[in-house]
Amino acid sequence: MTDAATELRVAMVGYGFMGAAHSQGWRVAPRFFPLDAQPVMHTIVGRDRVEAARERFGWQYAETDWRRVVDDPAIDIVDICSPGASHAEIAIAALDAGKHVLCEKPLANTVEEAEAMVAAAERAAARGVRSMVGFSYRRVPAIGFAKRLVEEGRLGTIRQVRALYLQDWLTDENGPMTWRLDKDAAGSGSLGDIGAHAIDLVEHITGSRLDSVSGTLATFVEERPLLGETVGLSGTASTERGRVTVDDAAWFTARLGGGGAASGAIGAFEATRYATGRKNALRIELSGSLGAIAFDLEAMNELQYYDATAPAGEQGFTRIIVTEPEHPYMANWWPTGHAIGYEHAFSHQIKDFVDDITRGRDPQPSFADGLHVQRVLAAVERSAATGSAWTSTAVQAEQTGQEA
Repeated sequence: MTDAATELRVAMVGYGFMGAAHSQGWRVAPRFFPLDAQPVMHTIVGRDRVEAARERFGWQYAETDWRRVVDDPAIDIVDICSPGASHAEIAIAALDAGKHVLCEKPLANTVEEAEAMVAAAERAAARGVRSMVGFSYRRVPAIGFAKRLVEEGRLGTIRQVRALYLQDWLTDENGPMTWRLDKDAAGSGSLGDIGAHAIDLVEHITGSRLDSVSGTLATFVEERPLLGETVGLSGTASTERGRVTVDDAAWFTARLGGGGAASGAIGAFEATRYATGRKNALRIELSGSLGAIAFDLEAMNELQYYDATAPAGEQGFTRIIVTEPEHPYMANWWPTGHAIGYEHAFSHQIKDFVDDITRGRDPQPSFADGLHVQRVLAAVERSAATGSAWTSTAVQAEQTGQEA
């Protein structure tokens, strides 16, 4: 048993899809990575059925009010996996109470909320309290390897970026309403839910930032059945219908700047939950003066690499299986050649977050990084609403009143 000085007691708020993934990360990371402190899965927080979630995911205690864990001196970390509408209030209270905070993406529902969260994170950092936004796909080994290739100059100057996140779980127009289709709860639809990942990965891999965007949003199905009052884990449909208040699909072009390998490049982005046949296809392609890379999350242990400096007769995309000890994170898993899965990115996220806390480093991505993504989302919404050809990502929330 680890003594108290080397424990980090965790409270997790929310126990849906992301709560399950985060629970896996907290449970597995200390068993495969040598951490300087032992994460303790102390308390899980939810509104109902929380005791069943506690038992299922392996937490010690269950709570129905997040304020109690924020006020509890036994808690060191608050992990926020609840819908976006709750992020700002919980994160700010936890940081001000001296708790380290891991918050799921997107950081908030509006730029204004995200700015308040960054201010709280900066206040907390001055006292050694750390915060991080959970863009977990940064921790996929193939993404880490792609970033390394870019940093080594293997692609040269990146001129074009293509980033798509394609899912199809909403294609049935009679599928029930969920909180992800309610703007008050989710902030936005495909744009923020999955498009945020595409934005973050492009910026993470290239070191460049989206400076301006031009976008289009579409809602294909405007009403869906409400869940009945008597529901199981998957729910049962009601005869009543609810209004969908978010986008179903988003398309936008972007100009990149801010230094980095893709400064001056143009980008094409798409996020949709209506791409029939695409289950979880997060696809990134970077085209540079010396080479190119392509990644698809549906083949997450692979990276396609094109070396434009090779002799003409030898050129072509090379399929690299990213499972070797030389690849990011992989030395701590299975023997060479053995694949890992979606859940491993959450273990890597916990490993990095705990290392940053115990070693006094500022975690990445920071709340400030999350705020920037929020500004990009808001700029896409403004562009779509006004028909503007190009919209700056630097416009402040008080000037726009736009939600993201």
